[in-house]
Amino acid sequence: MSNQLAVQVIRQRVRESIALKEALLADECTQQLAAIADQIVASARRGGKVVLFGNGGSAADATHLAAEFVGRFQFDRDPLPALSLSDNGSSVTAIGNDYAYELTFARQMRALGRPGDVAIGISTSGASPNVLEALRAARLCGMYTVGFTGAKGVEMAKLTEVCVMLPSTITARIQEGYMLYAHIMCELVEEELFGAQRDAARLTTAA
Repeated sequence: MSNQLAVQVIRQRVRESIALKEALLADECTQQLAAIADQIVASARRGGKVVLFGNGGSAADATHLAAEFVGRFQFDRDPLPALSLSDNGSSVTAIGNDYAYELTFARQMRALGRPGDVAIGISTSGASPNVLEALRAARLCGMYTVGFTGAKGVEMAKLTEVCVMLPSTITARIQEGYMLYAHIMCELVEEELFGAQRDAARLTTAA
């Protein structure tokens, strides 16, 4: 690929990403994200946790977000309970081998999910069988179900209380969009649960 063509491709992809993120300013989308953050806050205050899951790049994103909750996002504070179901390779492969790959997350959900927890399924297609099975299991466990997916994620939307459907069918653009929203979600949760504590500590230090 020539340098000139490479530059054209770069600019086009950046424009596509910007256009997708502009679409996320719509009232419906912003209200969905605010509702998700509110549910995570309410769950945390009751002693609940966030359970995330997805395949491939979505598995990596689930792990990334779990780390943001357990560690920190923008400032030091107490840890929040969160886990990614793809992180236990022994469980994933044992369930896939002994039962079926479609149950890799659902069986873990049945073991670990509790009423009032928040289940967040991530699938760019919205049709990954093991993600959908996990959402079904989460509903049976009495968990609040959330989905991050693309424009074709109708099946996922049927299984979730809130489903953010990014207006794209391009995997990379969908991932870029939902990770922007997921990071904002982490910020909102952290601020609501620990913002006052941080501000009080700052006042004490200033005094």
